[in-house]
Amino acid sequence: MSRTLALLFAFVGTFLLVGIGAALSYRSLLGALLLAVVSIAFIGWGFVLKAKLRRKNEARADSSAEPKQP
Repeated sequence: MSRTLALLFAFVGTFLLVGIGAALSYRSLLGALLLAVVSIAFIGWGFVLKAKLRRKNEARADSSAEPKQP
């Protein structure tokens, strides 16, 4: 995962968690629950994307490697 993409996921995830705190401070249970679900989904999507990109990079490295001589 590129640094820019990782930074974007970190900031958005942090802002979602801050939003949960703000919703709780305003006693908005529905807002807090909604932001919690969105936050969990967004963070999970980040992990899935990272795994897919890592697998893609590993496959690319394997296919570009020179065949071993017996």
